[in-house]
Amino acid sequence: MCQASLQRAPLNTRKWLHFPQLALRRRLGQLSCMSKPALKLRSWPLSFLYYFLPFGALKPLAKVGWRPTSRVALYKSIPTRLLSRAWGRLNQVELPMWLRKPVYSLYIWTFGVNMKEAAVEDLQHYRNLSEFFRRKLKPQARPVCNSHCVISPSDGKILHFGRVKNCEVEQVKGVTYSLETFLGPQTWTVISKGEDDSGSFQDLLVTKDGNQLFHCIIYLAPGDYHCFHSPTDWRVAHRRHFPGSLMSVNPGVARWIKELFCHNERVVLSGEWVHGFFSLTAVGATNVGSIRIYCDRDLRTNSPRYCKGSYNDFSYISSTNKEGVCMRKGEHLGEFNLGSTIVLVFEAPKDFTFNLKAGQKIRFGEALGTM
Repeated sequence: MCQASLQRAPLNTRKWLHFPQLALRRRLGQLSCMSKPALKLRSWPLSFLYYFLPFGALKPLAKVGWRPTSRVALYKSIPTRLLSRAWGRLNQVELPMWLRKPVYSLYIWTFGVNMKEAAVEDLQHYRNLSEFFRRKLKPQARPVCNSHCVISPSDGKILHFGRVKNCEVEQVKGVTYSLETFLGPQTWTVISKGEDDSGSFQDLLVTKDGNQLFHCIIYLAPGDYHCFHSPTDWRVAHRRHFPGSLMSVNPGVARWIKELFCHNERVVLSGEWVHGFFSLTAVGATNVGSIRIYCDRDLRTNSPRYCKGSYNDFSYISSTNKEGVCMRKGEHLGEFNLGSTIVLVFEAPKDFTFNLKAGQKIRFGEALGTM
């Protein structure tokens, strides 16, 4: 009897130990029968805790069949557009005089803003955060380089640059995105390289024999000057607005999410310069739902509703304006609220070379490259 009891005891103990796992499996089976929206709602808090709780408190759940939502899917589920609109409303709130200096001083200290370059250094002059973000600079603070054909359109950090290869562009080293997905179909101009349009999307953009396609990506941090300017003398013929997500474009996130720039809201300005095709794309980000183009009063970004994958086209060329919008190098072009990213994609002769290093800081007016 004693031996039988001893033999049965481990079995009872083992059954008792397995009971929570069986209960969890039944519960997970119930979850799997739910609709996708309900399952996502139930799984999101658990996934959040799974990644952020210390010591792996929820790790045992994975052993009984539960799988956390991936970090990318979890991040994409955050309502960044709603948060950005709320942040935009907060930025418009006028601050009392006594509060302006402490608030702006904290921002200056956090992000390393150089107020000596600002056209107005007095912090009490800025009525709200939006005005402070969009502060103008003293004219002599950013001299425009006249000896090079392409200059930096903004302050920022160089994420990547070089030639476009196989219709793929690198957003950061090793992480690429499709050029055609980023710019959208080539419908804004008539193909001028002949009647054969069977080539790749990249070939369609190159209008002159012997030229190649180049790109450069500039990331604007929150402490940078938030206006952007014309990088060269060119003619803007077309604007394409992609409503989309407003995920962070911080280099760390850009390494994490493939085709991040293709998911985010962006405004593509395309046209021609002396060497052929030229485009500048302003990419939105979290808290940067507002992208403003000075010559385009009809542009509205970060609308409450949009259709995923859609885009809106607008031509600056009309029966009364055959040239479009002619921009001079260094001329004011637009502005962000907070920080974001500028992507240049342009056609140039093969001997064009960038005078840059990946990761370097650059300021508006400094040379990007030359021939």
